[in-house]
Amino acid sequence: MILQRFKTLWGHQGTLKQAIDQAKEARFDGLEAPLPGGSPAVNQFAEAIHSSELMWIQEICTAGGYVPRREASVADHLADFERQLRSAQAIGVKPEFVNVMGGCDAWPIDVSVRFFSEAADIAARLGVIASFETHRGRSFFSPWNTLAILERLPHLEVTCDFSHWAVVSERLPHIEWDCIEQAAAQARHIHTRVGYDQGPQVPHPAAPEYAEALNSHQRCWEAVWKAQADRGLSRTTMTPEFGPDGYLHHLPFTDMPIADLWELNQWIGNVESEHFSRWLQSLASPSANSVA
Repeated sequence: MILQRFKTLWGHQGTLKQAIDQAKEARFDGLEAPLPGGSPAVNQFAEAIHSSELMWIQEICTAGGYVPRREASVADHLADFERQLRSAQAIGVKPEFVNVMGGCDAWPIDVSVRFFSEAADIAARLGVIASFETHRGRSFFSPWNTLAILERLPHLEVTCDFSHWAVVSERLPHIEWDCIEQAAAQARHIHTRVGYDQGPQVPHPAAPEYAEALNSHQRCWEAVWKAQADRGLSRTTMTPEFGPDGYLHHLPFTDMPIADLWELNQWIGNVESEHFSRWLQSLASPSANSVA
């Protein structure tokens, strides 16, 4: 099994060309990003992705931004999902798969099950692979809701961002191991951000005071890799996703960020590449401890 890494455009302040150059220089395999708005921007995006020879994971948020419109119905979410899928098909650049922030945290389990089931049918009809993210504000906002839904939809594909669960449940993610195992069993993709019990993003994952949080997430990422290997997958994908918008810590009064996002994402991307290599080696030597 090989590991492929993707650069997120969330928080990227430069041009698309600069993002592509950064991804290539860091030896990332592709970009994860939504389609930009407007015809000229969409066409430019398609041309840039095609000419770069990088892979692309399309990001979709249904019925709103990262937090959905509270009044949006299941039908609204599904219509928006299909519209965005068709918009991508129209530009002639096929994503590796689609990462979806879908549904709403306020929905009952039955309503979320209906949404995911019908969304998966839409994706299959359009010939697209869809992977649904564990994300606050969405139907997969907590470990327990996610477990309840996945038990009823055992073939649904999942993007595992366990940092959201850390802050929602106010505990490190490995503590809810039964939920981790179920998500891992259905996981396609990982967002490698490290959360802690009071926030979705530690100030810096290299800081020794956050070693326990990093270790917890790494244990969970290994569970994903193992489940994927057991399913016979030939590759695993990850997007280092430290981001802005209240995630990145700022100094009071000056509002200065305490770290550079791209540096953070390169760091976790490189560390997890090394971690993955150690984990692969441990398969041949089961007694090896792959997480420091």
